[in-house]
Amino acid sequence: MSQSVVPVVESKQINTSPTLTFEEYRFYQTDSDLKYELYKGKLIPMPTATVLHIKICEYLVYKLQRYLAEHNLDLVAKTGLGVRTEEDTSRIPDVVVCTQSLLEQAAARPGSGILDFEEKPLLVIEVVSQNRRADYVIKRAEYELANVPEYVIVDPTPNKELVRVLAFPEGEDIYTQTDFRAGQQIVSVVFPNLTFLVNEILSPPLVEGLIKAEQARFQELEQQAAVERQRAERLAMRLRELGVDPDRI
Repeated sequence: MSQSVVPVVESKQINTSPTLTFEEYRFYQTDSDLKYELYKGKLIPMPTATVLHIKICEYLVYKLQRYLAEHNLDLVAKTGLGVRTEEDTSRIPDVVVCTQSLLEQAAARPGSGILDFEEKPLLVIEVVSQNRRADYVIKRAEYELANVPEYVIVDPTPNKELVRVLAFPEGEDIYTQTDFRAGQQIVSVVFPNLTFLVNEILSPPLVEGLIKAEQARFQELEQQAAVERQRAERLAMRLRELGVDPDRI
């Protein structure tokens, strides 16, 4: 008895979004709240961020902004800033560090805020979400070919947690990678004085709590300074009572 053979066809998800040039993408508008990256002319929807994803990004920006301010660097750390990586490909990293002048150039152009080919960020950070291959393979290749000096992957996936730092060794044009895991301290290649604890990145405190603690320390210092001023004033008054000019001591 002959048996009919039914071919099994693997179903593939087809991207039916319109094909756009980079310039069309910069001015693309949609009624949806979704953000889209552009990959080889196709719109790629970005997944809605989890609370942990949001906390990690906020913590990284908080730490970076304070580091840049403390070292008086004319750099900015931003979320939502696009980075063009190929002719018709543009990404929206979770965190971007670039010069203030590049940010102003992007702001002066109409359309979406995107750094173009010659406007290289110093550092981009991606927090892994649903599409792990995109962050580990595809975007790595794009940022490497675009000569982004440092690309950091933060992966909070349970049982796979790590922070991967990819950067160019001096005189090389291929990324080398270093993986950091729980209990270790990360050192940036581009900013060698900048360090992070892996545990704090993967399970970050609320930025609001950090700001409150910062304000409390500032108020404490202000109170200590006020006490010192009062003590100096009392001493000066006592010296004057004794006929001594404190300004000549």
